[in-house]
Amino acid sequence: MAKAEISLTFFNSIESKSIEWLWYPYIPYGKITIVQGDPGEGKTSLVLSLIAKISNGEKLPCSDEKVDGITIYQNAEDDVADTIKPRLEKYSANCNKICFINSSEYANFFEDNGIEQAIIETKAKLLVLDPIQSFLGEAVDMNRATSVRPFLTRLSEIAKRTGCAIVLIGHLNKSSGNKANYRGLGSIDILAAARSVLLVGRTSGSNSIKVVAQQKNNLAPLGKSIAFQLQNGKVVWMGEQDITADDIVTCASVKYSKLDEAMEFLLNFLSDGMKPYKEIEENFEELNISKRTFMKAKAQLVVKSIKKIDGWYWELS
Repeated sequence: MAKAEISLTFFNSIESKSIEWLWYPYIPYGKITIVQGDPGEGKTSLVLSLIAKISNGEKLPCSDEKVDGITIYQNAEDDVADTIKPRLEKYSANCNKICFINSSEYANFFEDNGIEQAIIETKAKLLVLDPIQSFLGEAVDMNRATSVRPFLTRLSEIAKRTGCAIVLIGHLNKSSGNKANYRGLGSIDILAAARSVLLVGRTSGSNSIKVVAQQKNNLAPLGKSIAFQLQNGKVVWMGEQDITADDIVTCASVKYSKLDEAMEFLLNFLSDGMKPYKEIEENFEELNISKRTFMKAKAQLVVKSIKKIDGWYWELS
């Protein structure tokens, strides 16, 4: 039997390098990140909020780093003119830095090198596929590892070669009471290929407050969960929340704190414009919430204080 020809590389010839992040520790550059959750929980809204911040060079939630760059956003479900563009405009996004690849058939989306070429030509920092199942094509069975693995391998290689962060948005399956890692749509290989997995859901203490929780991170410690609320279709970030991905999928009993209650009240009370501070103070007294707590809620929501002739007013930033 002829000897097999092998090629060996010794690790002393490899130059070590550190992981770079679009949004630490949630979205790494040059890797795949998955954002998943049940329909209607705000996955796309959350991602559009991040895209808008990146287009304007703003700080991302709970981060001191500013990111400025181009995003390629592929959405196979919503109309560009009457849905996606208006949603970006709500965030005052710089649409000169947000684009999409023209494609009439998403089933053939990966048959050529168009994705990689687009990333290279635009120097995009982020590519989003929303939702992932629309881009796989009928020939790919998401529940079979052998079927979905080539697609994921190709995406991973594109991310590695270009340094672009690739985010895949997907729905959860319909099972209940399982660990978060087994609620993802399709084969477990999909989650295995991702270096970071984010789960979007709601706490059991409130219907209006949503949470993005990191259920997997192969590159850094798990990030803190971050709460947000949708106000007129726009994400309002609320700060860190003590809840895990498993809590979300199992509908575990989560304590709804006074700070949560104060933040939700302020968002609802100020949603239609500024209000006198005296009225706000009276309502908080009725809710049995301390002044210290609602001042902390004010700070987390970045509520502005405005001085008028008849006294102080509060307004959402």
